[in-house]
Amino acid sequence: MAVMTPAQARENFLAAMGTLRSSKVRSALTVLGIVIGVSSVISMAAIIQGLNKFVQDKVESLGSRTYFLSRFPPGTDPSRWPERIRTRKYFQYDYADFVREAAPDVQIVTTVGTRGFFFGDTNLITSGNRSVEKVIVRGAEPQYIEAIPLFAIERGRFISAFDQEHARPVVVLGAAISESLFPNTDAISKTVRINGAVYEVIGVFQHDQGLFLGPGVDIFVIIPLSSFKKQYPEAKELIMAFTVPENVNVETAQGEVIQAMRRLRRIPAGKENDFELSSPDFLSNLWNQLTSALVILTTVISSIGLLVGGIGVMNIMLISVTERTQEIGVRKAIGARRADIRLQFLLEAVALTLVGGTIGILIGAGISTMVRTFVPSVPATLSYLWVTIGFVISVGVGLFFGYYPANLAANLDPINCLRYE
Repeated sequence: MAVMTPAQARENFLAAMGTLRSSKVRSALTVLGIVIGVSSVISMAAIIQGLNKFVQDKVESLGSRTYFLSRFPPGTDPSRWPERIRTRKYFQYDYADFVREAAPDVQIVTTVGTRGFFFGDTNLITSGNRSVEKVIVRGAEPQYIEAIPLFAIERGRFISAFDQEHARPVVVLGAAISESLFPNTDAISKTVRINGAVYEVIGVFQHDQGLFLGPGVDIFVIIPLSSFKKQYPEAKELIMAFTVPENVNVETAQGEVIQAMRRLRRIPAGKENDFELSSPDFLSNLWNQLTSALVILTTVISSIGLLVGGIGVMNIMLISVTERTQEIGVRKAIGARRADIRLQFLLEAVALTLVGGTIGILIGAGISTMVRTFVPSVPATLSYLWVTIGFVISVGVGLFFGYYPANLAANLDPINCLRYE
């Protein structure tokens, strides 16, 4: 096996650069395919990695040991529910009291009522001559904010036990709603009208624009669950949230809750549940389904780019072999072995693809930086792993598509090469 010295490697690299300079347009087109392939892989990997971190943070903000009970599967379109789900019985307001007694290993059990556009409802909140439409009105108990940390108070306070017990007309606003209704003043202690009913603002949530899979806290208004029940008796779609302490086995606690719900809803033994138990991980699962399509699309685009670039490399190297036939003959005449010639042309092919790969990595890094700058919530980061993968792809394309021209050059007859004109 031939071993190339550093001097020979430098000479061959310079020869490859000379080939690039001598055929600028042809080389640029060849390198362009590699650039497209590598940059698409690098940039998409950085963006998906950042989005994964974003989604994971959202999941954790919903509560790492918080679970949800609902009549329907979360993250699904109500209009597409099958008949067996549409005909399920609604949850009742007193379910939470029963579950608290029947599930001793559960820490918090709380009921939530929601009135939103996704259920076909319309809401309007006004203050003076200012108004906000398409808000989500939610009725919640004091424990709600402990069960779901995503709803964090920035100013004021959350609903208290006294508010819940007396169905007081108080409300906590999402930050975007607060800023729209009270742009130049603090919303605390001001009054607003929600669908015509007057409420006093007692708190404002921290900013949260939400996940692409659903609305954020910014467009929520939270009122006491008792007020919600009184104001919107037609809003029957309730959900429940419960938390499991760190020192309790999750499966044990979930089993207690499931059995309590089955007794409440009088489900016969052997029959499937007519409710859904889910965790915040359903967001991760939905996101993984979306990213799988993105990965396939990126793979197709990058593969086409790399294939075009690889064919270009093979083409330019075949032309280089033809143009340097006499040079090959001279080298063989003075003692160069086939392995030397093969290695020389392989290195030239790799040098070509490395130029494209390096440019592609730089473009990918630039795209990830732009995403991180303009969308701070998506920490797109170019990891060393993907930089390494980018270089490996570049070298692999050069070796694969450069081998045939290099082998062709190595097998040329030196006598015929010296006669070649």
